[in-house]
Amino acid sequence: MEDLYIIERFFDRDERAIEYSAKKYGAYCAAIAQRILGDRRDAEECVNDTWLRAWNAIPPERPACLRAFLGKLARNCAISKLHDKNRKKRGGGEVMLVLDELADCLADADGVETEVERRELVSDINAFLHTISDRDRLIFVLRYFDTLPIRKVAAICGERENYVRTILSRTREKLRKYLSEVYEHEK
Repeated sequence: MEDLYIIERFFDRDERAIEYSAKKYGAYCAAIAQRILGDRRDAEECVNDTWLRAWNAIPPERPACLRAFLGKLARNCAISKLHDKNRKKRGGGEVMLVLDELADCLADADGVETEVERRELVSDINAFLHTISDRDRLIFVLRYFDTLPIRKVAAICGERENYVRTILSRTREKLRKYLSEVYEHEK
């Protein structure tokens, strides 16, 4: 089933849009949530929340890529659930490790309070990703978008884990410098 057809069902407020989305992208969204949460029941809950969030977002949103849009909703839902679960106890899980790794590159959570600032940050990171090699971008996205463990990133890329760690470290440093320059230029 074509994504445009599914999106049109959302715009028509046809509840089958959720059914079609679940059939086509349910496993993909479940895999994202499962990797982040590590708990099947919590992941299933996030996938169900993903369909509700999609229903509420489309319209007015008209995603250019439905797969990426739904994956982002599932990932954000899972990260929110993870933060809720780990509010009192810090640690455990790959996502917390990934977020800690990126913490030095990104502004403090209190500094990025508004949606406009968040969107600008996303735009700046996307622009940065176009400045690095395809290989480094793939490694970065697999680690920080898909939240895969380093061993899986290394396996997918056919590289050693130490090599992937080195690339990630260098890329985070490049991102830190890039964002510093962008924000200095804006002042």
